[in-house]
Amino acid sequence: MITVKDVEHVAKLARLELTDDEKEKFTKQLGDVLKHVDAMNEVDTSNVQPMAHAIDFVNVMRDDKVFYEQSKKELMSNAPYEEDGFFRVPKIN
Repeated sequence: MITVKDVEHVAKLARLELTDDEKEKFTKQLGDVLKHVDAMNEVDTSNVQPMAHAIDFVNVMRDDKVFYEQSKKELMSNAPYEEDGFFRVPKIN
């Protein structure tokens, strides 16, 4: 059973300021949510296989094909700053 103290504790952890009306409202709402969770816990899932997604799907992959391979010289020609064959970027402090 969820109490107003529980809601106050969660609100404090979340750094929320709640009015007395909101505390009462959220106490009832959180209690209702937990009742639904308890109802789901009563369902027999012993014959249900664990799954990563709610629906089965197959990821369709294609082979990577290189259509045009750029040389290092071509790639470096786009660099605003280059040093010893590498991109030079500003130091980050």
